[in-house]
Amino acid sequence: MTDRDLGTKAPLDVIAASLHRERRRAGLSLAEVARRAGVAKSTLSQLEAGTGNPSVETLWALGVALDVPFARLVEPARPAVQVIRRGEGPAVAAEHADYVTTLLASCPPHAQRDLYLITAHPGAPRESDPHMSGVTEHVILATGRAQVGVIEDPVELGPGDYIAYPGDAPHVFRALEPDTMAVMVSEHR
Repeated sequence: MTDRDLGTKAPLDVIAASLHRERRRAGLSLAEVARRAGVAKSTLSQLEAGTGNPSVETLWALGVALDVPFARLVEPARPAVQVIRRGEGPAVAAEHADYVTTLLASCPPHAQRDLYLITAHPGAPRESDPHMSGVTEHVILATGRAQVGVIEDPVELGPGDYIAYPGDAPHVFRALEPDTMAVMVSEHR
């Protein structure tokens, strides 16, 4: 099953609000941003109106023209604990390839991250004490099934699912199948 089969599409309302906000922040007209990005003014106008079907390439060019990361144009505000199931999340297709990019989490300014591969088996869960203040953990389950997150309310994940939760609160990783594997990013502020 491809991402196209999962019904992914660009988050038009988020893109519209982000483009408008960032263009205003930069103090630029529609015409100037369109010129800098090499896109038609009508295309930018449609995107700010929440219509159209932007490609990765178009959004990347607009991000460069506005001097903002791609993520700032497609990511909605996120709660402290977030779960993105496979096929969910702000996804944008490429114009000339069978390629879809789904933003899971953007890197905030001055963040530091550690990346881990987790291999776990059913049995005793890995319960972690709170880490230093401001730590957020991001987990993408690769194989198997697991319960992951804050100890009071862990979330069951399957392959391709993503969760982010406060690492400065007690948290758990409980494998529900043998050879469960995940990628974890520990983000320190």
